[in-house]
Amino acid sequence: MNKPIRAMAIFCMALFVALLLNATYLQYLQADDLNSRNDNKRVRDAEFSRERGAILVRGNSIAESRPVDDEFEVQRIYTEPRKYAHLSGYYSYTYGRNAIELTQNDILSGSDPRLFVNRVVDLFGNSQPKGGDVSLTVNPQAQTAAYDGLRQLGKNVRGAVVALDPSTGAIQAMVSSPTYNPNGLSSHDLGRVQDTWERLEGDPDQPRLNRAIQEVYPPGSTFKLVTAAAALSSGQYEPDSTVPGGTGLKLPNVEKPLPNENGGDCGGDKISLTQALMVSCNVSFGYLGMTLGDDVLREQAEKFGFGEKYLDDLNGQVESRFTEDPDAAQTALSAIGQFDVRTTPLQMAMVTAGIANGGTVMKPYLVDEVRSPDLETLEKASPEAFRSNAVSSSVARDLTQMMIEVVDRGTGTTAQIPGMKVAGKTGTAQTTPDQPPYAWFVSFAPADDPQVAVAVLVEDAGVERDAISGSGLAAPIAKRVMEAVINQ
Repeated sequence: MNKPIRAMAIFCMALFVALLLNATYLQYLQADDLNSRNDNKRVRDAEFSRERGAILVRGNSIAESRPVDDEFEVQRIYTEPRKYAHLSGYYSYTYGRNAIELTQNDILSGSDPRLFVNRVVDLFGNSQPKGGDVSLTVNPQAQTAAYDGLRQLGKNVRGAVVALDPSTGAIQAMVSSPTYNPNGLSSHDLGRVQDTWERLEGDPDQPRLNRAIQEVYPPGSTFKLVTAAAALSSGQYEPDSTVPGGTGLKLPNVEKPLPNENGGDCGGDKISLTQALMVSCNVSFGYLGMTLGDDVLREQAEKFGFGEKYLDDLNGQVESRFTEDPDAAQTALSAIGQFDVRTTPLQMAMVTAGIANGGTVMKPYLVDEVRSPDLETLEKASPEAFRSNAVSSSVARDLTQMMIEVVDRGTGTTAQIPGMKVAGKTGTAQTTPDQPPYAWFVSFAPADDPQVAVAVLVEDAGVERDAISGSGLAAPIAKRVMEAVINQ
C-alpha cells in the first residue's frame, strides 16, 4: 500500500472512531441531560402522551393523569391545586416542571432505571410506559390548618408555614401564600398556559415563590433561641443567670441605645435569662451577643443549619445566613435577629425541631416513598441526622423549659393548648420604614413528648403596623397546626 492510500485509510479510521465516541457520548453520557431539556420536542411529546405517576398524600392523589380526547391522550390534573401548589409544582408542555414534578420526574415519567423491567413489559405489550407514584410525608390535616390559617388573615396575605416531625425531619406541612393554580400551567391549551404564566410572572406578590424555602427574612426575636442556645452552651450562663434588663442598651459608637419592642424595662434592671426570653428582652440578648461575640453566634447558627442547603426533595432552597464580620453594635443587633441575619421559615422550623429533639437536628425530607406502576415499593425514606450535636441534651431541656415559660406567662400565650404544655417563641422583625414588620412564631408540642415543630411567618397581612406581632398573627396559626397533628 502506497503512502497516500495509507494516510487516507488512517484518516478515515480516525473519523470513524471519532463518530463512535461522539455517538457513545451523546447516547450514554449526555442522554439524561438531553432528554430532560424542555426544548426537546420529541421527548416532550412522548412524555406528554404517557400516563404519569401520581403524587400522593396519605394515599390520596394531589396530582394524577387522566384520559382526555386530544393529541396527548392524558392530562395532568391537580386535585387540590392551591393548597399543594408549592409541593406538587406543575408539569407544563411550555415551561417544564417544578417542585416534586421536577425532582421526582424520573419516577413519575417512568424513565427511572428501576422501572426498566416495566418499560420492557410495556414495549412487548405494545403499550405506553407508565410512571411510578410518589408518596409525600405531609399530614393533610396539618396542611389544611396551615393553609386555612394564612387565608383567614386576608386574601392577599404573604407568608409561609412549615411543620416538621422533630424526631425524623419529615415535613408534615409546608404552605406558602399567596399561592396559584398549577392546572393553568399544565393545560393542553397552550394559549391558556402562556396567559397563566405571564399573569403569574407579572404579579408583584410572586405567587409561584415558595416563601418557606426560596426567600430569606430577618427572623427577629425567634433568633433569640439561637443566641440563648449559644449562651447556655458556653457554660457561662444558666436559665436563672442574671442578665441586664432595663429600657435600653448602650451600643458602641451608636448614638441611640437599643430599645425593647414595647419600650418597657423587661421587668427590671437585672433579670434572669428565662425572664429575658419570656418577655423577649432586646436589651438582654443584645448584651449577650456582644459578650459572646459574633463567631460564637455564627457557629451556633451553623450548627442548626445556617449557611447550608439540606432539602433534596424540592428545588430552589436558599441558604440562611448570619451577619458577616459585624462590629460590636451590629453583633448586638444580629443577636436579636436583626441587621443582616436572614433565614427561611424551614430553617427556623429546624432550629425549633432540634431543640425539641434533644439537640439533634434531623435532615428535612418530603418524599416518603416511591412505588412502581404495579405498586411495588422501590424506595422508602430513612430519616437521618443533619446535626447530632447542635446543642447538648441538657441545653435542649433548659431551652424547652424557657420556651414553655414564653407560652405560659410570656409573649406567646395565644399558642396555649388546654391540657398540654407548649414551647414557643414569638418574633417581630423590623424591615424598612415603608414596609410592615414581619410576624414570626416558632413552637413545638407537646413539650414533654414533641410530635410537631412549627414555624410561621407572616410577611404582610395588610393590617395596621401596630397590630402586627408574632403573638397576634402567627401564634394562632401555629396552634392550629399543632392541634391538627396531635388530635388526629
